[in-house]
Amino acid sequence: MTRGESLVARDLEMVEKSRAHSLPGGVQAAGSVLQATDSPELVEHAIRRGEGLLTSRGALTVRTGPYTGRQPKDRFVVADPAIADTIDWGAVNQPVDPAQFESLWQKGLAHLAAQPELFDLRAHAGADPAHSVNVRVITDQAWQALFSRCLFRQGALPGRPEVTILAAGTCPATPAAGGARSEVFVGLDLAARRVLILGTRYAGEIKKSIFSFLNWWLPSQDVLPMHCSATVGAAGDTALYFGLSGTGKTTLSADPRRKLIGDDEHGWSPSGVFNFEGGCYAKTINLRPESEPEIHQALGFGSLLENVPLLPDSREPDFSNTAWTENTRGAYPLSHIPGRVPDSVGGHPAHVIFLTCDAFGVLPPVAALSPDEALHHFLLGYTAKVAGTEKGVSEPTATFSACFGAPFMPRDPSTYAAMLRDRLRRHGSRVWLVNTGWAGGPATGPGAGSRMPLAFTRGIVDAILADKLNNAPLRPNPMFRLSTLIEAPGSGIEALRLDPRRLWADPESYDRAAADLAERFRKASPEKTPA
Repeated sequence: MTRGESLVARDLEMVEKSRAHSLPGGVQAAGSVLQATDSPELVEHAIRRGEGLLTSRGALTVRTGPYTGRQPKDRFVVADPAIADTIDWGAVNQPVDPAQFESLWQKGLAHLAAQPELFDLRAHAGADPAHSVNVRVITDQAWQALFSRCLFRQGALPGRPEVTILAAGTCPATPAAGGARSEVFVGLDLAARRVLILGTRYAGEIKKSIFSFLNWWLPSQDVLPMHCSATVGAAGDTALYFGLSGTGKTTLSADPRRKLIGDDEHGWSPSGVFNFEGGCYAKTINLRPESEPEIHQALGFGSLLENVPLLPDSREPDFSNTAWTENTRGAYPLSHIPGRVPDSVGGHPAHVIFLTCDAFGVLPPVAALSPDEALHHFLLGYTAKVAGTEKGVSEPTATFSACFGAPFMPRDPSTYAAMLRDRLRRHGSRVWLVNTGWAGGPATGPGAGSRMPLAFTRGIVDAILADKLNNAPLRPNPMFRLSTLIEAPGSGIEALRLDPRRLWADPESYDRAAADLAERFRKASPEKTPA
């Protein structure tokens, strides 16, 4: 029997086994439901179904359609009276009536049930078995099952609660009916542990829906959920890197001299830090093997590229091509990173780094934060929103996102800040603000500056993690509630580059820009802080 014949026979056997497969609510699927347990099979199904192409190195590259980023205005949380007082209702956590959600859930369920093929993934989120949840993803797209297999941890765990995701991106919601505002609807039914995705095939919605659930559930388990990457050094020292998309979490944590716990989502429990995920979801715009070899190497067979064009005369990904979006992405399992922590757990962090991308060129490249200053900046979550991360964003703009992840935080930000405060006090972690944005001027306009070189930022992070900046002389900066390093002896960092004002051609222009940003900070300062 040839390989092709064996694949056909295997698929027929899988179809027969799945004809009576039951979907949520006892709904029977009309077609076949294939268990998404093997990456090569999922790649084969995606190719067979015309969902994508293979690159020269074996990654599957796909298009996500008109939506190439999250749709925050189309994200809703079910207003269940049983949990309503635990939700920070507003523009981020928009309420939807339970009956309206149920109507849309049934719409998505009926759409999936009618498809000739479905893919059913069983996995879990949370490397600490005591604080994990099982995840079930049902989708009609083989590549979305592959994405989920990359990002979640393989297999279900006995005795853990389960969150079910209906990824029905090929089924548009009905605007002005059932609670939807457009053809896109992302709904979180936290109490019933259900997620519904309609009208968008952007896979980041799958990943972030589970992150949102964990951000709601884990505080009740005495676990601080965090939008951060984490690494472990040779001495066993753990470091956390907070920051929004585009600030460098994935890039800076992919360090060959340290072991990777994870690149984006973690929990801080009484016993230490653990990764939520089983993979990484990296921005790939302008990805080069010289600057980011670990990520570039990880994007081989079994990985997935979103919205990355191929070069016309080859199957090489064109990572510099922004024809479809600047928010090009790569998903790959942690097993593709040689220098990873096998069990994805670490101890309590010695250093906590807040990454910000300052588009105004005002903040220093590194600053030390006292515990109180750390809470202030944690609640502000200042950075620049990177072009392409969300639909409609065409250039970097200043933004404030509480906890460096407000779009995914169902509870009041002060809840997470209080948990961080307690952990910093208990474990003595040092906190730093590292600016990966611009120096010498703003990002655009007259007198524009330049982006901090990656090598320079890596040098700063290396000095932090090597404890070389712990005793550096500091100059308090009350305008931004931080302390600027006057010099960094023994670190190799030039004192001139530590002072952002000295890098501007016109110091008075810097002063005006700093005053403007300080006023933005003042207006964005949270009214509610931990007691």
